[in-house]
Amino acid sequence: MEEKSKKDHRVLLNQGEENELEVFGYQTQNLRRAFCLVVSVLTCGVLLLVFYWRPQWSVWASCVPCPLEEADTILLRTTDEFQRYIRKKVMCLHLSALKFPISKNPEQPLVADSHSVINQAVLKPELKLRCIQVQKIRYVWDNVEKSFQKVGLLADSYSCYDIHHMFGLGLTNEEQEVRRLVCGPNAIEVEIQPVWKLLIKQVLNPFYVFQAFTLTLWLSQGYIPYSVAIIIMSVLSIVLSVYDLRQQSVKLHNLVEAHNKVQVKIIVKDKGESIPVTKTPLPRVGDSMPWKSHGEEDYRKHVLFCGTEVIQVKPPGQGPVRAVVLQTGYNTAKGDLVRSILYPRPLNFKLYSDAFKFIVFLACLGLVGFFYALGVYVYHGVSPGETAAMALLLLTVTVPPVLPAALTTGIMYAQKRLAKKKIFCISPQRINMCGQINLVCFDKTGTLTEDGLDLWGTVPTADNCFQAVHSFTSGKALAWSPLCAAMASCHSLILLDGAIQGDPLDLKMFEGTAWIMEDHNVDYCDFRTSDSNIIIKPGPKASWSPVEAITVLRQFPFSSSLQRMSVVAQLAGEGHFHVYMKGAPEMLAKFCRSETVPKNFPQELRNYTVQGFRVIALAHKALSMGKLSEVESLSREKVESELTFLGLLIMENRLKKQTRPVLKELNEARIRTVMVTGDNLQTAITVAKNSEMIPPGSQVILVEANEPEESVPASVTWQLVENQDSGPGINETYINIGNSSVPAGEKGSCYHFAMSGRSYQALFQHFNSLLPKILVNGTIFARMSPGQKSSLVEEFQKLNYYVGMCGDGANDCGALKMAHAGISLSEQEASVASPFTSKTANIECVPQLIKEGRAALVSSFGVFKYLTMYGMIQFIGTALLYWQLQLFGNYQYIMQDIAITLMVCLTMSSTHAYPKLAPYRPAGQLLSPPLLLSVLLNTCFTCIVQICVFLYVKQQPWYCEVYRYSECFLDNLSNFSTNMSLGRNWTGNATLIPGSILSFESTSLWPITTINCITVAFIFSKGKPFRKPIYTNYIFSLLLISALGITVFIFFSDFQDIYQGMELIPTITSWRVSILVATLIQFCVAFFVEDALLQNRELWLLIKKTFGFYSKSQYRNWQKKLAEDSTWPPTNRTDYSGDGKNGFYVNRGYESPEQIPKGKLGWGGQTTEQHFWTRL
Repeated sequence: MEEKSKKDHRVLLNQGEENELEVFGYQTQNLRRAFCLVVSVLTCGVLLLVFYWRPQWSVWASCVPCPLEEADTILLRTTDEFQRYIRKKVMCLHLSALKFPISKNPEQPLVADSHSVINQAVLKPELKLRCIQVQKIRYVWDNVEKSFQKVGLLADSYSCYDIHHMFGLGLTNEEQEVRRLVCGPNAIEVEIQPVWKLLIKQVLNPFYVFQAFTLTLWLSQGYIPYSVAIIIMSVLSIVLSVYDLRQQSVKLHNLVEAHNKVQVKIIVKDKGESIPVTKTPLPRVGDSMPWKSHGEEDYRKHVLFCGTEVIQVKPPGQGPVRAVVLQTGYNTAKGDLVRSILYPRPLNFKLYSDAFKFIVFLACLGLVGFFYALGVYVYHGVSPGETAAMALLLLTVTVPPVLPAALTTGIMYAQKRLAKKKIFCISPQRINMCGQINLVCFDKTGTLTEDGLDLWGTVPTADNCFQAVHSFTSGKALAWSPLCAAMASCHSLILLDGAIQGDPLDLKMFEGTAWIMEDHNVDYCDFRTSDSNIIIKPGPKASWSPVEAITVLRQFPFSSSLQRMSVVAQLAGEGHFHVYMKGAPEMLAKFCRSETVPKNFPQELRNYTVQGFRVIALAHKALSMGKLSEVESLSREKVESELTFLGLLIMENRLKKQTRPVLKELNEARIRTVMVTGDNLQTAITVAKNSEMIPPGSQVILVEANEPEESVPASVTWQLVENQDSGPGINETYINIGNSSVPAGEKGSCYHFAMSGRSYQALFQHFNSLLPKILVNGTIFARMSPGQKSSLVEEFQKLNYYVGMCGDGANDCGALKMAHAGISLSEQEASVASPFTSKTANIECVPQLIKEGRAALVSSFGVFKYLTMYGMIQFIGTALLYWQLQLFGNYQYIMQDIAITLMVCLTMSSTHAYPKLAPYRPAGQLLSPPLLLSVLLNTCFTCIVQICVFLYVKQQPWYCEVYRYSECFLDNLSNFSTNMSLGRNWTGNATLIPGSILSFESTSLWPITTINCITVAFIFSKGKPFRKPIYTNYIFSLLLISALGITVFIFFSDFQDIYQGMELIPTITSWRVSILVATLIQFCVAFFVEDALLQNRELWLLIKKTFGFYSKSQYRNWQKKLAEDSTWPPTNRTDYSGDGKNGFYVNRGYESPEQIPKGKLGWGGQTTEQHFWTRL
């Protein structure tokens, strides 16, 4: 019974999806709620603030667990590593509010679809249903399944027959109203966040709350100048953050609103597609197969996407064209994209999580100081009020309130420098992550290569042989032939407002014929066509043609799964029809009569593909039928058979001139580069070699994985691709099927795996344990779908790679979002999903972004170390003075806090990035031995020097306990200064300075702590190899020199006004020199330790090697294992799933070939896009 209760209390939402959530049911208890309210009032709202930061505590405090069926409050928890909680109230929708009567009979369904969750969610006779709204998606309580189900989408399990039968005639008005109420409005509306709401979110940040407490305490103690400065900086930081968030909100709102407008003109230009495409009706078939799986054709050909612009409609028969709504609102593909921007996927960058831990440690240290101060002041009998104030003051010293503003400033400088290079950022916190990138995935077309294709030539056939190449660069027009007719007619181009629109490849092919396109004209009365057909005829520059015009009567559109398209056309003056077909050469050859395909077809095809050309084959046949009605009833299978092979169309896709040098720069910096493309595998291999992504002399191993068949298990075949010179300028690649293998001496990192999306999918499903072995040396991933691209990026992240993704198309959106740093080269759909957008459409932005990321990361570490040391320096000095119930004077603090620390924080991060990428990355963790030792050793040096001076000053013959014996001090004051007038004037003014400040100890400690603040700023401002030298940061260098000069001047000057204003006591010159020498020695020791030891990379590598410390990164471990494996890489063999000796297994978590599940991260972290101080 108890187990059943627990099961009823918890269910999984969106199981197996990226946004999987655990749902817990709770019922509000009024007594508990009232108690929480009383405590909130008594604590002046502190409890409410805690509940705001931790919503689960609010639920646990005011509610009791209960079955979900009875819950009025829902607590949701993410199933990722962060375990974030969301609180939601259960809403009730009453169908009785509708304007028409609804049957209360439980047997009578509310909507026509009897299996719809709506029928199962509505309680009768109450006519109500329970629902929650999570991240813009509505879930209703299913009374049959006893779980929350998503509404607003059509189930994929419906067959074509079900859809035609249930929804073909449309919905009744009553059903429309019911669905509208239950599913919510069919709209993607992004609210512009009000300024007050953004402001409250920023102000209630835990760090700002602590900062407010600190500043209130300081102001109460009269420390006004620095407090005001921090308040101004914090206000500016908050205002800038609110402004930035508001601008992003407005930009997204405007973008979504603009794309929501549907313009119907009279083919379809689909927002799910980048060009006008033809959509076909869902077939009327009687089988029970799910509609997406029906036939071979890509189901997207039947789907109109959100934001579709309908350009032309051709009804298949009588009556209007009808469409069935698959998904509404935020359930659509576009809605999912907008939701991913509104609720970004958490990423776990070590800097922020480590910084949070470090701050907690500093706060604990401050707590130790609090109890130390409490003990000292209570022991001396000081009043409770003053004791509490002084103890709290020491508590706040260790955590500098300027920290968030300082780190934000560093990122702001980097963002500004990127903007000058035309790289724009909508997620500034990702800049630091760019400094850790060690693998970059590139799309091919439009990224590594030029965006468009250029015509190179045609290779016609005659008598079963290839003929001479016709070169388009020769300037001669393409001669009339069936090949020319195929190029002129076999495409999906349309004429819109006098301009030809369509696929760029089709457009290039059509332009190569020099024919033109016109609207239907009565002059062509020989054509038996409707007015909607387009007429194609020779243009002024076309070669002579015996055909006056061609019209396309029927089109079988291109599909990526079919890899071909075909048309039925009629030539003017002829009474019969022709079929023209184009497509992938290997695919098209299967539909041609074997005697028409040249025997050397494979060799000729390979000859062009290995040079990186895009090759398209064309075919033709004449139809014997003469009636148009017969053409309209033809099946695709009948049309696409027994064709005559016409020849090849060769198109070239040139490398961008920046591609090779950028890839070389990344390779020299030991940053892996990977190609992830939707293009042909052979073309991708050639482009990789030409761009030197695969260095000369490296081996390429083709990995081909196959799904299991009836009696054969899933298999993976390894084939070695070899190079062979076949003439000048041609680097021919072919697949070796012999017995050769990778040479024994070249088993290191000289081999690269290449595979297609189909093979990747099969590996993911059936050889999951093999996948990481392949990924550590996988370089080419071709024919990858958008979902596979995202999955690949995630798999790389599981291996602990920091992944960058650079692409330019809508099919890259998922991968751009998934990567640690997505860089879009387009300002279209991809830029919405990508944290970075480059206005310069080449990959030069990638090394620039990595350089700035490294500089920003090093700056963040430097600022963090500096502020930690600044807090420790002041903490030690203040703690020593507390021993005798003293502290530094206000102006002494101001000199350190405003003139030095504040200015350092504002200028330290402005040092520019080093122009050359180093062959290693900066440290990515705060809690690393070099950094911890740096802070620890510098703290020790500071502690030793300050304690020595504090004790040694008491041993001086002229020393006097000023705070106890002020008369003795004034009598002997003239002995302490070479300036007698200064000594005399102090006699009358000493009483103006409080006894809790004036002392030889504070006078001796102040210059040490101040100069120490300056020297650690210099020591932690490391230049090469990630930033330019410190002297190039002119403002920062001038600031340090000026601060040092002013400090020394104040300390050595004998001016009464300066000493009195700074609350210092004149001392003998030799003591002042001793203090200066002590600070110089401390600086030299600290600089040597930091630069020669802690920042010595070779020394740390030697230590790691000596003591056997190795990287914990998964990819490093795999590289080490594979380097020691004499059987790896395999070549020219086939392995099967279930083969125990290879340790392969079937991945049971795999569900569908259409969607690769987003498994939980087992190997590496992902990140939260937020400041670390919001993680409290």
